[in-house]
Amino acid sequence: MRGERLTKLRQERHISQRELGEIVSVSGYTISAYELDRSDPSDDIKMRIAEYFDVSVDYLIGLIDEPLSYRRDENVVMLPRNFTEGQKRRLREFLQALDQDWAGESVTV
Repeated sequence: MRGERLTKLRQERHISQRELGEIVSVSGYTISAYELDRSDPSDDIKMRIAEYFDVSVDYLIGLIDEPLSYRRDENVVMLPRNFTEGQKRRLREFLQALDQDWAGESVTV
């Protein structure tokens, strides 16, 4: 796990190492060891941390740099693996344009 990411997430929530430890069932000293990269949490603890902060385990361990949500929902679009970078870029541009078009509309529920 990337200790600096855990530190940043914890500080953004304004909780102590002891408090996070209580939440994920380890000691505050253990959280300190994770943050200093002196110890690596078990997969179960990584999942608890990811769930608490609502980030993916992939983000915690440094496989991706975007802190995607732990909870995948209907707002997540999975792209085919064979999409080229150009196709991905055009799709992102299209979605941003849609968002800008709809930003001015009022929605009645």
